[in-house]
Amino acid sequence: MSSTLVITIMIALIIILLIVGAPVKPMKLIGQTTVKLGIGILFLFFFNVFGGAIGLHIPINLFTAVVSGFLGLFGVASLAAIHLFII
Repeated sequence: MSSTLVITIMIALIIILLIVGAPVKPMKLIGQTTVKLGIGILFLFFFNVFGGAIGLHIPINLFTAVVSGFLGLFGVASLAAIHLFII
């Protein structure tokens, strides 16, 4: 396939989405999930900044971001408890 055909197809899909509209429910779910993951990463970052003074460090990866993002401060506290008592 030539690059002009691919670009034409992409532009046509964008125009169709602009005219018809994107499905609202999946876009809302993707947006909420992205925001929660971002908040989870920020919680972990600030925990690592302030917890570093007393020797606590939780690695920031997909699993810990999901736990802290969806459970909030209780998720960060549970990750810290797991780090202290189990690991």
